[in-house]
Amino acid sequence: MNNPSETSLFDKAAKFAIDAHHNTERRGKGYPYIIHPMEAASIVATITNDQEMLAAAILHDTVEDTDVTIEEIRERFGDRVATLVEHETAPASEHLTWREKRTIQVEQLASASYDCKVVAIGDKLSNLRGITRDCRLYGDATWKLFHAPNGKADIEWYYRSIGEALHDLSGTLVYKEFAWLLELTFG
Repeated sequence: MNNPSETSLFDKAAKFAIDAHHNTERRGKGYPYIIHPMEAASIVATITNDQEMLAAAILHDTVEDTDVTIEEIRERFGDRVATLVEHETAPASEHLTWREKRTIQVEQLASASYDCKVVAIGDKLSNLRGITRDCRLYGDATWKLFHAPNGKADIEWYYRSIGEALHDLSGTLVYKEFAWLLELTFG
């Protein structure tokens, strides 16, 4: 039998994320989008059982990829969860290039709090696991799934930059997996 644990905030966030991502597919993957936020939350759970951080992990793509607003996250889940989600949301400006948006994300992450970095590694490790798997299955066709103008070179730059920004987490197993996958995928 499992030990009792207070999970009402995470449970509420999981239901909200499932509804927000309802009937959407992970781009080019063929499976429900919600699988990615669930994996991100699962990764974060290997570092902490903080319910607000776990809630932010499962909600991390709701503002970026659905009609949900950061104000709605703040109203439903509080300031801390909203701040953590906001740090994981890419800049929305149509005037920025792909590289400019990612540079802003990396700079924000480098100066972010430890908690923000923990939520971020859940997202980024989940993404990198998928990229590594896709490279093994599809080879160079993998890079066509991205909007990066220079394909693999841009994605490598971005994930290596993320690795540097998340270096505060280098003592965790998930960071070590991230670093290992970087080398496995990009050499």
